[in-house]
Amino acid sequence: MRWLNLLKANFRKEYIEMKRYFPNTLALLVTFYIIFLAAFFGIVFIGDPASFEANVQYSIVSVVFWSLTMLTMNFIGFSVVTEAMRGTLEQLYMSPMGVWKIMLTRIIGQFALQSILMIILLFAAMGTSGQWLNLNPMTTIPIILITMVSMVGVSFMIAGLAIIVKQIQAFLQIFQFVLMGLVFIPLSVAPILAFAPFVKGVNLVRTVMIENLTLSEIAFSDVTILLLNSFIYFILGLIVFHRCEKIAMKKGLLGQY
Repeated sequence: MRWLNLLKANFRKEYIEMKRYFPNTLALLVTFYIIFLAAFFGIVFIGDPASFEANVQYSIVSVVFWSLTMLTMNFIGFSVVTEAMRGTLEQLYMSPMGVWKIMLTRIIGQFALQSILMIILLFAAMGTSGQWLNLNPMTTIPIILITMVSMVGVSFMIAGLAIIVKQIQAFLQIFQFVLMGLVFIPLSVAPILAFAPFVKGVNLVRTVMIENLTLSEIAFSDVTILLLNSFIYFILGLIVFHRCEKIAMKKGLLGQY
């Protein structure tokens, strides 16, 4: 019940902020749509006509998941920086639930809300390009939810860094291009990226949408790798976050900005 109340409170908080600062939310959606347009017209003018449809479909899925991945993985880090700027970071540590639980429920609420925006972006991209993907929610949703677990783990790592150094905006700006590379590069080109967070999940979703696969048609080994990847990165993220918390407390950095 305490977990449910915490989740409801943080979901409501994220919804209110998104609604109150709606121009910023709209600008975010428009920005990602413009990025897709740049990729789309690049394919139109300089792409190979023989593989036009496949390239456009690949770009649609990649842009949407790059957007969702970037927002999810940077979220807790930005939350820590924001709380530190407001002077409320120490107050969170007074909660009996623990900061990591607060941040976890926040990112779940944020992920749910951002997913709605990404669905709008997905349909806008498909409508613009005229290429309609096979969404197959019974297959894609479970894969996305499992993939999100590894995203949350990396987000906790970034949050741990933010607790210590506070200002990480420049790092996050660079990190978004790293994420773009991880999302856009196919595993067939660089199989070693399967060990990176979320890459396996994005590749599976992309394959499902383009080739219209069902959950039963996905290789058991692929599902196993995805589950292990997500579990390992989530646990590693929590370990790094708690370690950074101890360092910040020892050095008295929680109340500083």
